[in-house]
Formats: sequence, C-alpha cells, structure tokens
Amino acid sequence: MTLDRITLGHFRNHTASRLDGAAQINLLVGENGAGKTNVLEALSLFAPGRGLRRAALAEMAGSGGPGGFSVSAALDSGDGNEPVMLGTGTRPDRPNRRIVQVNGAETSAVGLGEWLAVGWLTPAMDGLFTDSAGARRRYMDRLALALDPAHARQATRYDVALRERNRLLSDEMEPDPQWLDSIEAQLAEAGAALAAGRAMLVERLSTELVTLPDHPFARPALSLAPGGPAERDALLSEFARQRARDRAAQRTLTGPHRDDLEVTLSGKAMPAASCSTGEQKAMLIAITLAHAGLAAGGRPGLLLLDEVAAHLDPIRREALFDRLRAGKAQVWLTGTELAPFAGIKGEAAVWRVSGGVAEPVG
Repeated sequence: MTLDRITLGHFRNHTASRLDGAAQINLLVGENGAGKTNVLEALSLFAPGRGLRRAALAEMAGSGGPGGFSVSAALDSGDGNEPVMLGTGTRPDRPNRRIVQVNGAETSAVGLGEWLAVGWLTPAMDGLFTDSAGARRRYMDRLALALDPAHARQATRYDVALRERNRLLSDEMEPDPQWLDSIEAQLAEAGAALAAGRAMLVERLSTELVTLPDHPFARPALSLAPGGPAERDALLSEFARQRARDRAAQRTLTGPHRDDLEVTLSGKAMPAASCSTGEQKAMLIAITLAHAGLAAGGRPGLLLLDEVAAHLDPIRREALFDRLRAGKAQVWLTGTELAPFAGIKGEAAVWRVSGGVAEPVG
C-alpha cells in the first residue's frame, strides 16, 4: 500500500503543491530552504503527534495565507479497491486545533495510527545519544506508537495523572490522602502499560537488529533503563512509599517518566554517546531500518529520510538503497542534488522542489 495524490495547501511555504505518481521509493531534490523537508513534515502528520519537527500547529500554516493549512493523500491498497482518503489540517478560526479525517469523516489523531506506521530520521536527531533522557523517551514512544497505536493513549493518561500528582505534592496544603490514592492508582495503571510498551519495543528492535548485517552499518545494542518498577502493584506501592520524599522535592521522582534508552556499539561495547559522529549516525540508521521492518509488518509503512544520504560514503549509500528496496515501507528521501541518488534514480519517483513548488522530474 502506498500514499499517492498528496496535496499540501498553505502548509509552510507550499501554497498549493500536489505530488502524483508516487512509487515505493520517492525522492525530493532541491536547494536548502526550497521546501523539501516541509513535504516530509506534512507526511509525518499522518501519524499521531506533532510531526517530525514537533512544531506548534500555528507555525505550520503558510504566511500570507488564510491562517489554516491542509494535507491530504490517498492510501492505495493496489488491489483495485477504492483508496482510503486521509486528511489533516487546521481551520483559520481555530489554528491550534488539529482536524483529522478518514474518508471525509472526522476522527482523532490517534486514529491515524491504525492506518499507517510512520517513521523518520532527520539531521536534528543526530545528537540523540548525547541529548537528554527526555529526548530518548520521546523517541522510544514515537517508535512504540508506530508498532501499537494504543501506546499514545497510555502516554497521555500517564502524563495527565503525573501532572495532577505533582500539583498535589507541590501544594502548600497537605493533599487529601484519598484523592492522592486515586491519582496514584491511575498513574500506576497507565505507567505499567507505558513501561510495557517501551520494553516490548526494545525487545523487538533488539531481535530485529540481530538479523541485520553489522556491515557497513554499525550494529547497536539496546536496553531499557527503567525509572522505577514496571509492574502496576509495585509501582503503586513505590508511589505511596515515596510520598514524603516526593513532597519535599515537589515532584514525582520514580516512574516511567524517568526511563532512558541505553545504546552501545556492539563491536566495541562502547556507549553510543562516546562513539564518533559517524558511528552514531550509522547506529541511528540501523535502528531506523530495523524499526521500519517491524512497523511495516502489519499496517502500511511510511519511512521519511531527510538528507540521510548526504554524509554516507558510496558503499554505505548503496547498502542503504539495497535495504530500502528490500523493505515493505514506502520511502521518501530528500537531497540537494541528484548525484548521490544515482543508484535509485531509475526506479524512484523524483520531484524537484523550488520555492514551495514540487515539479515531477522525468
């Protein structure tokens, strides 16, 4: 299944772009600032969440336009049946409220995860292994969401209950024990589900990574560093036991919101944060490809790769193209020129992007 008939209306610098004739591998070529990454960002909105830039909705609406934006596409099964029409965007009068439609009927953003498993790799992610634990938690949750759409609901439930518990703990008045009991029960239930989703993700990714060759891309080893007990009852007991400590700190110091993803370079047993930038990039690519293989096992997969080939040598570049061909996900790549993509030029659908306009090539 592939996305086709993609339209962007007043999205960033794209006033009215349409991309028809998409293939399994698709390439957007143009100068920096032309609007290539904007197309990828638009496609990333077919997943729940804030997209690959994590931008506010109001920032996505093109300047000089009506104030809202729209992104739509046809999800074609290739079996002769009518395609599923996906759409998302905002209205000018409500620029901060996202609207999602499937076949013209409004649904939730989380519901998009039932139709597509979307993953991406961007230059902004190159510092993931040296970034904060919070950045790696968001990364894990995004990958877990692509495998299980329900993961987003658990993350939201946990965040809501965590904010409420922290509010109670930081209040000058002693919190009502019964109300705290109720909030902690919600927090423990959602936290256990959230931790289970992350553990499942790391386990499945680790299994998939073992099956991939360790050359020319580095093979990372993954492990989940838990921020507390993973089982509901144990987590609930820990919340109750640590109330005095957490009240003194005015925040919850135990739980999945303290989880971290630990990554090491298998061949050297070296933490990823201590590896060279080239090794870190190679490990990110390996994780991205492994995840794409898992995500495309059920729902249609969509893989967005921004400037991923620019810093690869010819051997790694051809190895990347070979893996993309062998995968089941539809792939969208960007680059400033065609030369690095000579190995796939004959089979890819290519658009040249300039000034927010995408024109097919060849």
